[in-house]
Amino acid sequence: MDSVLKLDVQRIDMTYDDGGKSFTALSDVSFAVEKGLFVSILGPSGCGKSTILNLFAGLVSPTGGRILLDGEPISGAGLDRSVVFQHYSLFPWMSARRNVELAAKQAFPEKSSAEISGIASGFLEIVGLADFADKFPSELSGGMQQRVSIARALAMDSEVLLMDEPFGAIDTKNRVALQDLLLSLCERGAEKKTVVFVTHDIDEAILLSDKIIVMASGPGRVQAEISVGFKRPRDRVSLVKEEGYVSIRNRIVSLFYADIADKIGGGEVVI
Repeated sequence: MDSVLKLDVQRIDMTYDDGGKSFTALSDVSFAVEKGLFVSILGPSGCGKSTILNLFAGLVSPTGGRILLDGEPISGAGLDRSVVFQHYSLFPWMSARRNVELAAKQAFPEKSSAEISGIASGFLEIVGLADFADKFPSELSGGMQQRVSIARALAMDSEVLLMDEPFGAIDTKNRVALQDLLLSLCERGAEKKTVVFVTHDIDEAILLSDKIIVMASGPGRVQAEISVGFKRPRDRVSLVKEEGYVSIRNRIVSLFYADIADKIGGGEVVI
């Protein structure tokens, strides 16, 4: 079956005016995100990863080029895209259940209160928080709060899930647990969501992704698009033993640290 484009980035530029001085965050960026794939945007701080996600979310507009969603230009935010931010962005005066219910109600205004409550309860159970549904964000750990954020995004049943370094502020143990949760969520059901995931963690990108967009900074631009064809379901123990894993990782490391490689005389940097 031929792939279907979900997001099509066509030569976008993004320039900001910072106190009378212009700053170019992105320059001539083009790539495509196929329907149902998990695509990571990987790069160092300052390469425009989060800017691209904000463009996908419709929170800002490019100063040049265009982005198509299902063949139509993105003109603003929409319920066809849900976002999980790095910082949990939960309403502190609402319980976990109420945070998820609010998102579901926005997406499905025609549903009854009982139906909305059922949707929220179901997704809180999926992310392992059924017993914490009535807790407020201040009563939850960082990892739990991010689980609520994921449940909230899933409850909207958007076709596109945008995730901006969602595990970046979480400790290593919970980060691994949330990566595994996300893997299981992405692999369940016949109709897979299209996921765009921003990260600066190479191993995380390889574990989760079908394709990785490697960015460089100064200004932000695409260095390479790398296909990650390892079979699913995946687990981190067996993945590192897959043929080709080391080759893909070394290529990404070499691109990611290209400036370091240049300073030491070229060649690949292997970490």
